[in-house]
Amino acid sequence: MRGDTDTTILPLDHLVLRGNGSAPALVLRGQTLTFEDLRTRVSRLAGWLADMVREPGARVASWAAKGELTCLMPLAAARAGFVHVPINPLLKRAQVAHILSDSGAGMLIGTPARLASLDEGDVPDGCVVVAEDDALALAEAAGAMPPSSANPADLVAILYTSGSTGKPKGVMLSHANLWLGAESVATYLRLDESDVTLAVLPFAFDYGQNQLLSAWYSGGSVVPLDYLTPRDVMKAVGRHDVTTLAAVPPLWIQLAELEWAGPVAAKLRRLTNSGGALTAGLVRRLRALFPEARVFPMYGLTEAFRSTFLDPDLVDNHPTSIGKAIPHAEILVVDDRGQVAAPDKEGELVHCGPLVAQGYWQDPSRTAERFRPAPEASRYGGTAVWSGDRVRRDALGLLHFVGRRDAMIKSAGNRISPQEVEEAALATGLVAEAVALGIPDERLGQAVHLVVRATSGGSEASSELSRKLMQELPNFMQPKVIHWRDALPVGPNGKVDRMALMKEIAP
Repeated sequence: MRGDTDTTILPLDHLVLRGNGSAPALVLRGQTLTFEDLRTRVSRLAGWLADMVREPGARVASWAAKGELTCLMPLAAARAGFVHVPINPLLKRAQVAHILSDSGAGMLIGTPARLASLDEGDVPDGCVVVAEDDALALAEAAGAMPPSSANPADLVAILYTSGSTGKPKGVMLSHANLWLGAESVATYLRLDESDVTLAVLPFAFDYGQNQLLSAWYSGGSVVPLDYLTPRDVMKAVGRHDVTTLAAVPPLWIQLAELEWAGPVAAKLRRLTNSGGALTAGLVRRLRALFPEARVFPMYGLTEAFRSTFLDPDLVDNHPTSIGKAIPHAEILVVDDRGQVAAPDKEGELVHCGPLVAQGYWQDPSRTAERFRPAPEASRYGGTAVWSGDRVRRDALGLLHFVGRRDAMIKSAGNRISPQEVEEAALATGLVAEAVALGIPDERLGQAVHLVVRATSGGSEASSELSRKLMQELPNFMQPKVIHWRDALPVGPNGKVDRMALMKEIAP
């Protein structure tokens, strides 16, 4: 493959071999595991898995809250020669049954309450079901398993998307995909053995799982946290001397609304964002709250893990940019003729290089739609991910997100970017969150509906928002209806659930 990386790629479970044996690696409730402890427990869990499931390459699923099991499984399954299928603990019975059936899981490990919610027939024939605590207890007595000698190109994980546009589909990832993702993030974030990462994102998603992998690649430690309120996150930062925090925009908005004590805020060295663009106002708020932290806006998609990041030194002057390609990624902007778009011209973001996944599990038709030959201009060649996202590259080479092709609002013959309407609403300072939707309309084709959460509610804010939008947006972009909400729904990945809003509002 042209332009491939020279980085040494090892089987995924070798990540646990990188840290100082006596250094903290995983901070759990009531105990802290060193890297030596981690090596022992990964080895024994892998040995127990291998005794329980005999089929090479079998899919083993985990469905539990953050804890020892969910942290060890990505590496233990890799060492045992299996494919890990992490299931978001927020998913319900029907979604879990689909994932188990679709993946053909040979084992499911989960918390007893979650397992008890499954009906007869939800678990495939031959799938062994084990309670989380039982699995950990049995693994303690298992024989140790040596590090894997797997081919880095072998399949090691299937991550299922949230399924907001249909049933979840599984993205197939190799050892190399995850190893290079960990190395890439650790490199551009400049993580080292002194760093403590607070893992608040779900491990069933690439962004969340990379919290573990990039931290351990760098020899640092991880504190997994399932939080109930944003204040729980703030308390954990102070309690554990957290240096690194990754989140999605809805959580950053909530964290920015808290009163942070100066000494606690100063502990954070870096803030990373993906799953949606940061607004200029939110960037200013984060910079004011965390003056010692470097802010990393990022863009990614599960099919290629992560694509871009913005250098923190550029955030103040380019707060809405998604930056440039991360290490091991090549990002092209391709116009509707299939050619590389000129500067400041809109096109589709195409991701090329070794971070590209292996396609969708047992779904060749959808794989063919998204995973297609790289453009001729690519230095990597091979298969690329055609994201469907519309971006433009400015004269400085910085990328700017425009919107999804299928999310563009088409009203009275005009193409309207939802993000542009949302940014205008947020810029007024009257709303903390905003979502623009295209709702079917007999006269316009689609009408712009804006769903917002006020910074300080009341009818005054409602009339003032309409007035300010009239000043800032052309007539064809004006919302036909503004819907005020006390809270916006979020999906299992922590992002605002646009489909839920669409179903609520659309006739």
